[in-house]
Formats: sequence, structure tokens, C-alpha cells
Amino acid sequence: MTLPLQPPIPPQLARPRKGLPAEEDGWAYEPKWDGFRTLVFLDGDDVHLQSRGGKPMARYFPEITFPPGLHAILDGELVIDAPDGAGQTFDTLSQRIHPAASRVAMLAETTPARYVAFDLLADGDESLLDVPYGERRQRLEAWVERHDPAGGGHPFSLTPMVGTAAEADRWLHEAEGVIAKHLDAPYRPGKRDGMVKIKRMRTLDAVVVGWRPGKAAGTVGSIMLGAYDDAGHLRVIGHSSGFSAKEKRELVERLRPFETGERGMGDPSRWRPDEDLEWISLRPELVVEVTYDHASDGRIRHGTKVQRWREDKAPRECLVDQLEH
Repeated sequence: MTLPLQPPIPPQLARPRKGLPAEEDGWAYEPKWDGFRTLVFLDGDDVHLQSRGGKPMARYFPEITFPPGLHAILDGELVIDAPDGAGQTFDTLSQRIHPAASRVAMLAETTPARYVAFDLLADGDESLLDVPYGERRQRLEAWVERHDPAGGGHPFSLTPMVGTAAEADRWLHEAEGVIAKHLDAPYRPGKRDGMVKIKRMRTLDAVVVGWRPGKAAGTVGSIMLGAYDDAGHLRVIGHSSGFSAKEKRELVERLRPFETGERGMGDPSRWRPDEDLEWISLRPELVVEVTYDHASDGRIRHGTKVQRWREDKAPRECLVDQLEH
């Protein structure tokens, strides 16, 4: 490649934060996307997609194309939009990582991804790593207008950016959250400098349908969560962990009276197929209120934390459609 920077480049990372920083302190705001962080190296007819971990991604996403003759390095996200238009579907995106070329080609047709750009790391033979974010954003907007990478059916878009926390607040309710970037910050590969992420937090009530043992004997590692669908069937929608050492010990006795003597089995993980997913089933009589930061395809994906036990809530009132809001 003739570009001023060569792959792999670790992307700049965001530090978690609970609230939006004030624009008076020099921040700008973008929506948080639910996809694969991906750097794109464009060198004439050569298009290289690099994952957050530095691995090549182009073979899994042959539909991600750009107009010929471009010379630039972009930072952004590969996403697949949910069928109902409400956000993105990470589970569908994860299924795109498949070893069989025939399946990759089929999925590229049936569940195409698109690329959302939010930074410009090189323009032609010029590296922009030391250029402040505010100027890089202006350069990115000018690059998009000049080259029209979405033209000709190329699946490309530019992420929105706003200048006030009030404008960004809607992404804490409608999107996956907010990425705030300091206007004076350079791009620091692999560092958590100049960027913060504020995740959208949701709340729901769930039935406790089982528990998994912790690593230490006589402890609860996590509880399995369920909710009722429209047909009245109780579905597993996720799990919650993160209990203190004291809570892990106390939960064993709290849950014991509700055990059915049966065992359940969770869905195998794509990333840890050897993980022991067996759990101890419980009668569906306990309800907890949990917060979580993301759900997709009818399941809580991560960020779940128990807020309180709901003795006042009937298990049958815990419905799957809570995940839609």
C-alpha cells in the first residue's frame, strides 16, 4: 500500500462515562453504533477492511465497496440495520463471520451490511493522526462531498455529529448511546484519550428462571432471566451477574426453595463454545428489575444489573415486548 499509514492500526477507544460532558468544555457528539468497529484502507483499487483487533474483514463483507481511485483511511463501523428500522441487529452481523465462501456470498445478498464512517485518519499521502478531531471532522465532511462514496450504490454513510449535549440527548433514548469527542483531541491509536462513551440504559422486569453456580463453591455466578411472549410461553431472554461476594453466597439459600430439580441449557456462545452453560431451573415465581444497555433479536446482550427484587410484581406481567422499548 502507498498510504502514509499501514495496517494494522489499533483504533482510538472511548472511556466509559455516566453522563454527557458539557459542550462548553470543547466536546462534540455522535451516536453510538451497534456493529463491528472497522478501519478502511483505500488505495486505488485496493480496499482493506481491518477489525478492531487488527484482523482482515473484507472476505466476510464483499458487498462493502467504494468508488475506484480513492486514497484514504477511514474509521467507522460495519452495521446491519434491524428489519423494523429500529437500530441495528448485532446478532445478524455476527453471523456474517463464517468460514464457508458460499455462505458468505449468500449472507452478503440476504443480510447486507453498510459502512458508517466517523473519522478520517489519512487523506491521500497525508496522515491526520495529529490533527484535532474538530478539523478531522471538517476534512471528513469535505472528503465525502468531494468523492461521494455513497454514489453508485456503494453502502456508505457519514455518521451524524452535533455540537450540544441537548441535541445529543435523544441518542440516549433512541440509539445505543452517545460517543463524545473532544474537538482538540488528536487521534491516538489504541488509547482512551479524547473520547468518552455514554451508553443508553434500559429497565425491565424479568422472571428468574434459573441460576448458574459461581466459580467458588456454594455461590451463585449468575441468574437466568425470562419473560412471557404473546402466546404465553416463558422465554429465556438473558442473564445477570455482577453480584458481590456476599450476595453470591446469600442467593444460594434465597433461590433453593424454588429449585425444580431440573437443569436448563443456554444457547452456545459464538465466541466461547466450550463454556459450561448449564443452569439450575427454578419455578417462575421470582421477579427482578434489571437495567441493561442493549438487547437484540429478543435477548439482552450485555450490561445487565439487578436493581431490586419485585415481590409486588406478578411473573405473568413480565412480557417480552419490554425489549422493544
